[in-house]
Amino acid sequence: MRVIAGTAKGRLLKAVPGTGTRPTTDKVKEAIFSMIGPYFDGGLGLDLFAGTGGLGIEALSRGVDRVIFVDMEKTSIQVVEDNLSALGFKEQAEVYRNEAQRALKVLGRRGLKFDLIFLDPPYKMKNADEILLEMQQMGMLHDQAVVLVEHESKHAYADEIGQLQVRKRTTYGETAITIYRFFDNISIGGKLDGTEHS
Repeated sequence: MRVIAGTAKGRLLKAVPGTGTRPTTDKVKEAIFSMIGPYFDGGLGLDLFAGTGGLGIEALSRGVDRVIFVDMEKTSIQVVEDNLSALGFKEQAEVYRNEAQRALKVLGRRGLKFDLIFLDPPYKMKNADEILLEMQQMGMLHDQAVVLVEHESKHAYADEIGQLQVRKRTTYGETAITIYRFFDNISIGGKLDGTEHS
C-alpha cells in the first residue's frame, strides 16, 4: 500500500499485521479519490474505521487540513500513528482508540463539523446508515460534506440517508463504494429548484 497522490505521493504505508483488517487497495483508493475530487482545499476529515489510516492519510496528502482517525483495535491505532509519524502528518491528526458510535458522541460534544468522512467498517457491519443519521442528528456535517461508504458489494445502502443524497456508486469485485453528499435545508431547496451542486 502506498500514498497515491499529493505531498506524500509514492510513500509506502505500514499494514496492520494479521488478517483481521481489510485495507483499501491502491486501485480502489485511486478510484475513490478520482470520484470525490483529486485534491482538497483544507477542511476537516474523519476516518472512522481507520485500519491502517490509508484513506485519511491520502486525504491529508491531497490537501485536507486535519483528519481524526478512530479505530477500536490497539494494533490498528499503533499502525495509524506509525504511518502518520513516518509521513510527517502527526501534527495534522488526532488518533483515538474507541468504538465508532462512542467516539462520535465524544466528537459531537466538541461541536466538530466534518467536510469529508470515510466509513469503511468490517463487512459484517451493515449499519453505516445508522451512523450517518446519528451524525446528522448531532449536527456533525458541514453543508456539501462528502461521505464515502466502503461496503460489501452484496449490500446496498439507500439513495437518501436523512439529508445525504447518493452521488456515485461503483463496485470492484466484493467491494462497493457509495458516495453521498450532505445538503442542508437551503441546499436541498436549491436542488429541488434545479440548482446543481458540484
